[in-house]
Amino acid sequence: MPARSGAQFSRRMGQKKQRLAKAEQPHSPSDTAQAPCPKEPCLGPPTTLGPYRSIYFSSPKGHLTRLGLEFFDQPAVPLARAFLGQVLVRRLPNGTELRGRIVETEAYLGPEDEAAHSRGGRQTPRNRGMFMKPGTLYVYIIYGMYFCMNISSQGDGACVLLRALEPLEGLETMRQLRSTLRKGTASRVLKDRELCSGPSKLCQALAINKSFDQRDLAQDEAIWLERGPLEPSEPAVVTAARVGIGYAGEWARKPLRFYVRGSPWVSVVDRVAEQDTQV
Repeated sequence: MPARSGAQFSRRMGQKKQRLAKAEQPHSPSDTAQAPCPKEPCLGPPTTLGPYRSIYFSSPKGHLTRLGLEFFDQPAVPLARAFLGQVLVRRLPNGTELRGRIVETEAYLGPEDEAAHSRGGRQTPRNRGMFMKPGTLYVYIIYGMYFCMNISSQGDGACVLLRALEPLEGLETMRQLRSTLRKGTASRVLKDRELCSGPSKLCQALAINKSFDQRDLAQDEAIWLERGPLEPSEPAVVTAARVGIGYAGEWARKPLRFYVRGSPWVSVVDRVAEQDTQV
């Protein structure tokens, strides 16, 4: 082999080795900015999570836990019972999620029910949510300053009132919201069991107002229902008369309120009904 050809061959081999060495070096961020990730997902800047992304009480496999129309599409009484143990979730505008386990409900049966806002079958702009598809929110104001939240069920004008929650997540935010919105003793620090132990209290704690009226609990991005990890067994559910409807005659005595026995977050305990339920 001539000397010059040998030198050229050696030079080409050296260049090839340099290219191979360069190819084996880690890529800089600019080199990989557009490269796809073959196995692991590419992690970008955090984005706002959608309601289906919530992982609280999700199964290990990450199955969706949000309850849909099929859950709400049942008569008021079984729906009121089914709500017990489920988790109400409220996402605030800043992304904070508040959670509470439902421990007390009341059923309102529609036109026949003298305590219902739809009694006699009357429909107004105020109570329209009661006549919309199951899972629609019906939020109304009482005493000119407090809100109560209901969810429509099967049957025109029938719904379920949420009366109390067990706070699970975001308690300090709930406390701050309650302190800001409640009247009177605003300077007193609220105990955990006082945060959501009443229909208006839970609306304050979750920042729920009239703007939530007629929203779809099965699809809304700011409020939804998740299946709880445990549902109370039949003996754990107390059936009692509803609260604050003395004007409704015999309907005031009907056992259409349901709550979890022994829960410190229930708004009103009925000892007689607890004994009757136990018997």
